[in-house]
Amino acid sequence: MIKVGVIGSTGYAGAELIRLLLQHQEAKIIWYGSKTYEGKEYSNIYKNMFHFVEATCLDEELEELSQQVDVIFTATPGGYSATGLNEKILKNTKVIDLSGDYRFSDTKVYEDWYKIKHYNQEINEQAIYGLCEINRKKIKEATLIANPGCYPTCTLLSLYPLIKEKIIDTASLVIDAKSGTSGAGRSATTGNLFCEVNESIKAYGVTTHKHIPEIEEQLSNFAGEKVTISFVPHLVPMNRGILITAYGNLAKEMSQEEIDTLYQKYYQEESFIRVRKSGDFPETKWVKGSNFVDVSTMIDQRNKRIIVMGAMDNLVKGAAGQAIQNMNLMFGIKETTGLMQVPMFP
Repeated sequence: MIKVGVIGSTGYAGAELIRLLLQHQEAKIIWYGSKTYEGKEYSNIYKNMFHFVEATCLDEELEELSQQVDVIFTATPGGYSATGLNEKILKNTKVIDLSGDYRFSDTKVYEDWYKIKHYNQEINEQAIYGLCEINRKKIKEATLIANPGCYPTCTLLSLYPLIKEKIIDTASLVIDAKSGTSGAGRSATTGNLFCEVNESIKAYGVTTHKHIPEIEEQLSNFAGEKVTISFVPHLVPMNRGILITAYGNLAKEMSQEEIDTLYQKYYQEESFIRVRKSGDFPETKWVKGSNFVDVSTMIDQRNKRIIVMGAMDNLVKGAAGQAIQNMNLMFGIKETTGLMQVPMFP
């Protein structure tokens, strides 16, 4: 049994970790960490956990926790792991960090975009980017995982075959992304109030969103050359879900049948990527509550462009589900363990 500690267990991503780990056959949660709710019963914070969790929230003391568990999930705001992790902790246990603190090869990029000082360059060099379908081999040997962001996960997995095969002109890439409000976290801010988001949709973080450099770094790794993108995220009035629509010029002549065959070739062995037929465009409600990513493509022959669509649950594959998928790989157990929930509908 894998002994687990969750720091930030009372945020949305942390709570989703708890929900999924409670259904995991080979994991046991022994530490519910929460700075805000220390000393309070977890089931009084999340009432859906009544009769499932009888534990009290504990502090966020990483060194003490590292001596008691096999893996720590840090579902915390940016900056916590960048200052709190040290070599002693990583010698004691494995860490899967859900913040953006270790997602960049160069901490200067992190500091420029997150506006937070990074104090752990040496530890940063040990981190493996936890995009399971792409970095599976490295993840299995890792001690520290940088769990990818939600927008990057959906974008990267949707575009990966096209970038690797150089079918899309990366200089022309435009990504339109939409997310439910849980992607902004549980903190009470005016912009997330019901009256602010209901019956409205808005763009935000235009040219400045923190996921832009993360997407660009990974796309550049896929392409073997520097890639920059135009990325515009939007907030939509729903609880969960991400839908990305990516557009780019075709770099070579391809038929729709050839593109469909390519995606099947890349993802036919992947449990969590569902390649839909051309014209069967993904919807967020088809993946709600699950660790699946639904992907579809359509060639616009008139304009010699290709359109790629991806949908997933931002709290599952975009955060907690992928983190558990990483844990499964790190501990050598079946990758799908605890993650084969059928999507909820409606």
